[in-house]
Amino acid sequence: MSREPEFKWKQCLIIRTDVKMSCGKKCAQVAHAAVMAYEHAGKEAKKAWLSEGQKKVVLKASSERALYELKTAAEFAGIPTSLIQDAGMTEIPPGTITALGLGPAKSEVLDQITGDLTLL
Repeated sequence: MSREPEFKWKQCLIIRTDVKMSCGKKCAQVAHAAVMAYEHAGKEAKKAWLSEGQKKVVLKASSERALYELKTAAEFAGIPTSLIQDAGMTEIPPGTITALGLGPAKSEVLDQITGDLTLL
């Protein structure tokens, strides 16, 4: 029986639950958050995360304020962040904050910030 791999690096992608979005819209917003947060990461974090298989965890936040609080805590910890604002071309009004991307960063540091959130 093989052991599960140990992931030292990951991304946390957080979607708002108080904004009505279809499943596809949520997926698109999370994808934007993943790409943009990755773009803000340093070379070492990118390399380590890519070499481990790019672990991602998708979590829920109850409000825009919650996303901003998580973003502030992550920035204070030196974690790359990306707050996603929708263009408003399909389901929701322009400028709506929908998602937050954190990392890639060390799993243990992200867990301190996002450990109370539930999985999507």
